[in-house]
Amino acid sequence: MDEEAKHESGSPARIGATTDLPHDRITVARFREAFPRARWSDRLNAWFVPGSTAEKRISRWLAEMEAEGDRFADEKGRDAFAFDPIESRYLEATPARLQIQTPYSRTVVSEVREIPHARWDADRRLWTVPYRSFDELRKRWPTIEAAAGRSEPEARQARREAIKGTQEDDASKARMRERRRKRYPVPADDAPPFERAVGTHVGIVFFMGTDGELADPATVSAFHFPTAYGEEYVWASWRSGSLEELVTTWPARTSPNERELKRGWWMPTLEELRIARRFAKSMRRAKERRDKKDASGE
Repeated sequence: MDEEAKHESGSPARIGATTDLPHDRITVARFREAFPRARWSDRLNAWFVPGSTAEKRISRWLAEMEAEGDRFADEKGRDAFAFDPIESRYLEATPARLQIQTPYSRTVVSEVREIPHARWDADRRLWTVPYRSFDELRKRWPTIEAAAGRSEPEARQARREAIKGTQEDDASKARMRERRRKRYPVPADDAPPFERAVGTHVGIVFFMGTDGELADPATVSAFHFPTAYGEEYVWASWRSGSLEELVTTWPARTSPNERELKRGWWMPTLEELRIARRFAKSMRRAKERRDKKDASGE
């Protein structure tokens, strides 16, 4: 919105503010009712409201209209849910919003984050979704519910029992052992910067250094990423970043290119940083809960 606008006739500037509106008759009529002195400016292609407080008044009116629209959308979503509800042990309908509580699953987190206005309630360890987003929730619910079912302790245990003693079981244990070593292969002639956030195929890490030990290409390809032909790699030790370190890291403007992906490390993107920050925040909260429990002697 502009602080002032001129008449098309070229008269001196008038104090006021401008705003654009959706091109529907009802909205314009309500705007004219709220601002009887408002005039349409062909030059500005916007509505001009005179007065030194016009900008604040317009902002307040727009906020009220948005809130009213949200209430209407919530009512529609609530009616849609009442007519054809989702019956699931992972979903609870409350008067204000829908609540989703499942075992941890990356798929669930990924799907719920795509639902408009979904919010994570850290205190209650559940997701909340307003009724206005019910249509999007319904579309994603089969994937969410299936992923939640696979993440139940009994389902995880059944899968472990099913593969026990098989090559798949051995490979899974080998991957876990390699992960615990907190080492990562980097090109011997193109090492990443140390003690700063770096994107890798295992997520964002902070490399601490390397002693120059050569990495076996077969191990690199099996547990990390395909090795580039003729490339020599060394092992570098790494650690996870703190929330403060991740929050103050400036993201790269572009996604990693093919050369960087083959190299195995790159400057992290904003989306990668967001994922790492959410994980670091969850880890911090979990530690705070443990410390609080220990302090209380429970």
